[in-house]
Amino acid sequence: MVNSPPAGAPPRPTAATHSPLEEHLRALAGRVPDPELPVITLAELGVLRDVRLTSPDHAQVDLTPTYTGCPAIDTMATDIEHTLHAEGITHVTVRTVLAPAWTTDDITPEGRRKLADFGIAPPRPQHFTGPVTVSLGPTRTDAAPLACPHCGSTDTELLSRFSSTACKALRRCLSCREPFDHFKEL
Repeated sequence: MVNSPPAGAPPRPTAATHSPLEEHLRALAGRVPDPELPVITLAELGVLRDVRLTSPDHAQVDLTPTYTGCPAIDTMATDIEHTLHAEGITHVTVRTVLAPAWTTDDITPEGRRKLADFGIAPPRPQHFTGPVTVSLGPTRTDAAPLACPHCGSTDTELLSRFSSTACKALRRCLSCREPFDHFKEL
């Protein structure tokens, strides 16, 4: 597990410095579905950070989990390895990179649309820039209206802070009475 590049290491490559093959491999890895939410890809979820070749037959892939200890990270890594092996890359190293931390703002607009179409209320945008003031009080989940992905009503209630995964809360619409998951904001 890698938190950040070692001191004195060269800067991480940017998209502008990737070769066409690296861009192709990144696109393939990015199409791998999330194991817990197979309607959304790893690129749409925003956990795929980088793919680069360290030699002609060795790719290094950087993943940032949605939270430290995410049990799906090993499955993501295995699925990416299989995908790149099928493309002829003999050696694939998948690194877990914790910095910069993943936030729900990393989910693409397409990913948010797919979550809603699947019946999961997507997280509300955070757009944090810089330090975040922390205060005690109601959580944002309870304080801000949340639209039902089934009927669009904002008359919803929290049933449980945890749902099928730690990333989601269970809510119910008071208009259509349907329960739904809400991908929690981080």
